[in-house]
Amino acid sequence: MSAGGGTKAIVAALLANAGIAVAKFAGFLVTGSSSMLAESVHSLADTSNQGLLLLGQKTSQRKADKEHPFGYGRDRYFYSFVVALMLFTLGAVFALYEGIHKVESPSPLESPIVAVIILVLAIALEGYSFMTAIGESRAIKGNSTWWQFIRQSRTPELPVVLLEDSGALLGLVFALLGVGMSLITGDPVWDGIGTIMIGVLLGIIAVILIVEMKSLLIGEGATPVELKTIVAELEAGRVERVIHIRTQYLGPDELLVAAKIALSPGLATEDIATAIDDAELRVRTKVPSARLIYLEPDLDRSVANNLD
Repeated sequence: MSAGGGTKAIVAALLANAGIAVAKFAGFLVTGSSSMLAESVHSLADTSNQGLLLLGQKTSQRKADKEHPFGYGRDRYFYSFVVALMLFTLGAVFALYEGIHKVESPSPLESPIVAVIILVLAIALEGYSFMTAIGESRAIKGNSTWWQFIRQSRTPELPVVLLEDSGALLGLVFALLGVGMSLITGDPVWDGIGTIMIGVLLGIIAVILIVEMKSLLIGEGATPVELKTIVAELEAGRVERVIHIRTQYLGPDELLVAAKIALSPGLATEDIATAIDDAELRVRTKVPSARLIYLEPDLDRSVANNLD
């Protein structure tokens, strides 16, 4: 995936959430619904989050310098981590606070039908944003399940948008349920219950994102499929065996590969250099993200020990 991967999904989510946030705030002012207020803050947080994701994509493209010789690719992981924190604080914590307050001190809704109309329209807009993210993700998901894609993707933006949009859709359903039950029963406590459900949902999604982004920030290696391919390509020429190998993603599109390799015995210095160059070319051809490759030729001591 290119450095701008997921940009269409991010922009679609930003525009949808910005419009939805305005509509929800207007609905809250008319109805006084805590579910609408929680969803308004949720959409405002999501709009800010999409802005942060775009900022991360922009800053990650800065060229490497003396202070950061491997570049700024992990900026995308950092800003995605900030997004997860904002989703937890502005979304989950605020919704839980508002929901508990509404349950303890319920107040009747005014013009609840206005909230219902706004929530139905918001579901349609969020659905468009969600389908856009699904379309972009499907191209790189392959045969993985959606959960595997979220867990294994080294590109943070699409998993973030997918989880945010799915959470937004479910949150809207919870808000609609809370307002609808309050309208049907005449009991505003249901509005508070719907708000609490939104808070719990956002908390779960935020924790999943925090765990995943933390793992990427610390540094994740190549996927099992990528690692198998890299080793196979290294051993396809004059490399007799990969003695050991370490990989790490420096950014979503830049994989560092460092390996100690055993070459065919008796090679001249020029032949060793050629064998290493050929091995690097094979790896980059099959795994384009492997941009930094460091190979160290060494004796295969396991073979020497067996001969002894």
